Amino acid sequence: MDANKKSASRPTLDGITLEAIVTQLSESMGWEAMGEAVPIRCFTHDPSVKSSLKFLRRTPWAREKVEQLYLLQTRFRR
Repeated sequence: MDANKKSASRPTLDGITLEAIVTQLSESMGWEAMGEAVPIRCFTHDPSVKSSLKFLRRTPWAREKVEQLYLLQTRFRR
């Protein structure tokens, strides 16, 4: 029952790829602001979509932070 409540109250990223998330954030915020919001090396030192995807796909805690940042950004754009 608790699992249903969590999924119902949490915004979903269904159908949005990690590549689309990173690309959208880099275009709308810029790498510097992304690095301030989520201080990971792939955003702060020679950033690229490719290096970010490689890191985020194998680092669940960082991916979660980037997904949350994306959700915050899309909520404010509406």
